[in-house]
Amino acid sequence: MALSIRNVVCVLVFAAAAAGVTSAQTRGAATSERHPSSPIRPFVVKSGQDVDDVVKKLHPDNKVEEFIGGEGMELRVAIQHESNHAAAAAEIHDASDDVYYVLEGTATLTLGGRLESPKEVEPGEWRGPRIEGGQNFDVKKGDLIVVPRGTPHMRSTVGKDFAMILIKVFDKPLPPPPAKTTPQPKSQKP
Repeated sequence: MALSIRNVVCVLVFAAAAAGVTSAQTRGAATSERHPSSPIRPFVVKSGQDVDDVVKKLHPDNKVEEFIGGEGMELRVAIQHESNHAAAAAEIHDASDDVYYVLEGTATLTLGGRLESPKEVEPGEWRGPRIEGGQNFDVKKGDLIVVPRGTPHMRSTVGKDFAMILIKVFDKPLPPPPAKTTPQPKSQKP
């Protein structure tokens, strides 16, 4: 378990560094005199026990729990658990890379090829019923998978139990969530 925790920490550090480099390069280009960048938000340290607690909380359901991310960040870290789940629609992301680190179990990933009948479900997010010409990979605990933006991908856990850390690295900071409108109380007439 100690080796697994060390691997998880390495993956998180890599993703945060990749997002930070992009952000720092963008900010530094606007000034004529270069200086070291300053933190754009507080650092995050999560222990192996934190990860284990979330994984246990997600079992036995097919769930996702956000771990790190949100408004203004160029990355999102989530922990996902799936059990006996048929592949959902295949997908492509135009503006984000995915990194998967398998915590437990196995899954079948289909990567590459061509997305059949792609439909844009939101800007830069494409879905299709399946992938034509992709390669299948059986992934297991300890495997690390990098899915660059624009790569068709899908996952199946039929007959399997699977947990992973998902790290998404975005090309731009995430916008704030849409404002929620609350209904105004109806005025009462005297």
